[in-house]
Formats: sequence, structure tokens, C-alpha cells
Amino acid sequence: MVMVLSSLCQMSSSPVQSATSSLNSSQNKSLLSSRRAIVFGPSVLMASLISFSNPSSSPLSIHLALAQQQQQLDELQQEEDRVMRLFQEASPSVVYIKDLEIVKSPKTSSGDINLIEDENAKVEGTGSGFIWDKFGHIVTNYHVVAKLATDGSGLHRCKIYLVDARGNGFYREGKIVGVDPAYDLAVLKVDVEGYELKPVVLGMSQNLHVGQSCFAIGNPYGYENTLTTGVVSGLGREIPSPNGKAIRGAIQTDAAINAGNSGGPLIDSHGHVIGVNTATFTRKGTGLSSGVNFAVPIDTVVRTVPYLIVYGTSYKDRF
Repeated sequence: MVMVLSSLCQMSSSPVQSATSSLNSSQNKSLLSSRRAIVFGPSVLMASLISFSNPSSSPLSIHLALAQQQQQLDELQQEEDRVMRLFQEASPSVVYIKDLEIVKSPKTSSGDINLIEDENAKVEGTGSGFIWDKFGHIVTNYHVVAKLATDGSGLHRCKIYLVDARGNGFYREGKIVGVDPAYDLAVLKVDVEGYELKPVVLGMSQNLHVGQSCFAIGNPYGYENTLTTGVVSGLGREIPSPNGKAIRGAIQTDAAINAGNSGGPLIDSHGHVIGVNTATFTRKGTGLSSGVNFAVPIDTVVRTVPYLIVYGTSYKDRF
């Protein structure tokens, strides 16, 4: 069956806020040197074994074998470094969203009291999102904030954890700007006075190819800043939307997506957002992902979000 990645992952405590920061150059060099030292030792040992097992081996053949092995290690190191840089660049633009329900009236009128997870509020679910612009607009899935969007009691709040451009972590209450259940999209707004945000870099989904690498960043089960890797497994898929209709043109990927990943970005090898992680097939009776996951294509998001920001609703619902 298809399970929409609802934000019903129960969390008993608030995760420790962490500021994303890049490794400095000396740390990178130290890490690189230590890795090469670890792998170069076995290389020398292997060369000695080759020489011992075949005394007739020429120094030239041993040198070529070592050079080939070193080249493979260098290529692996370059690939690891590329993925590390990609995560360091993209993760500050990803946010962690909590749906809170006020269970009793707070003793003070302070706005922050409604965002404190104690006896006054409980966590109803979690999700992810990403920074759309420097004005504090956040894009996520509609089903992540559906309770807030349809709340008639005024008891629901949306708490958003962010990281600014300098790596400082903070949280704010998110207010709904607009929703489009047909595409499972929503836009939130947070007050960012005093902070400079780092918006995502938008890509395109129309030129994607099956087999190209992709990466998902989000907060599965409340574990912040989680990176999973995979490939584009399929294109033009059809998945159900929260209003019961179909979302066409969805991206299929085997990059692991679980509850709490909803609303987070699917990015390509250049760090450009190509989709919004939305749904997964689950193994019947287990609730576990089968590795068949889906994202709303970014081309659909780019067409929809500006209308949600300006009008609060999609273009088709305005008339």
C-alpha cells in the first residue's frame, strides 16, 4: 500500500539543536591524510606480498599496480568529499517542523509558551521543510501541517527549527500562508528578524534521467539533518494526494524516505532541489519503507508556491 509520510512520528523530547558548520581546511587535510595513511599501509603490504609470491615481478609492474590502486583510492576520496560538501552546503536550508497541540491554557500570554513542549503542549507529529526565500517562507507538505490548517479550536501550533547563514540554530512559530492539498504543498512563514537565512537552490525536474544520483535531507523519526543517498528510480509516477486525487509526474527514488522526511528536499548532485519528498510504499503490516519512495517534482512546486505566497491558494482555486 502507499503510505503518505504523515507527521505522526511521536517524539517525547525536543532534539538537541545543532548548528551546521563546515569543516575547516586543516581538519579536511588532517582527515584526508589519516584516511590515506590507513589505506596506503595495506597497499604497501600488498606490494610486498606480490613481490614475495612472485619473485620475478619487476619493480615497474609493482609500481604500476600501486599507482592504479592509489588512483582508485583518490577517486573514492573525491566522491566522498563531494557528497560531504553537498550536505554541508544544502543542510542549512532544511528545517525541522513540529506540530504541537496545546493541552491546557498557559498561565501567561507569551507567544513562546505555546511552543514549549511541557505539560502545556504535546508533540502531535514531525516533518521537514526547506527555506524558500530570505523573507522566511518555508515550503513543506500539506499533510505535515494539515491539522494546523484545519484547526478550528486554535490549539495547534507549528514549531520550526532553523539554522541561519552563519550556522546559528534557533526556532520560531510558523504561520500558514497558503496550502494546496491537490499537490500536497504548503507554505509557512516565520519571523526572521535579526537572522539571515540561506534559501535552497532550485533545480529543474523536466530534464531528469533515471539512474542519476539524488539525495534526501530531512528529519526521519525526529533525527535531525539526516542524509540518505540513492538514484532517480523512475519518472512520471502517479501518487495519491491528500484530497483523494492524483499527483502526476512524481519522481520515484530509492533514497531512503521515512516518517519525518515529509516536506524535505530531494536534491541532485549539484545541490539543486529537484523535488519535495512526499510518500513511500510500505511493507504490508510493518509500516517500513520498501525503498520505493516519491517526491513532488520541483517544476510543479515552482508553479504553485508563488500563488500560495501571494494569494494563499493555488491558481486553479482562485477562479
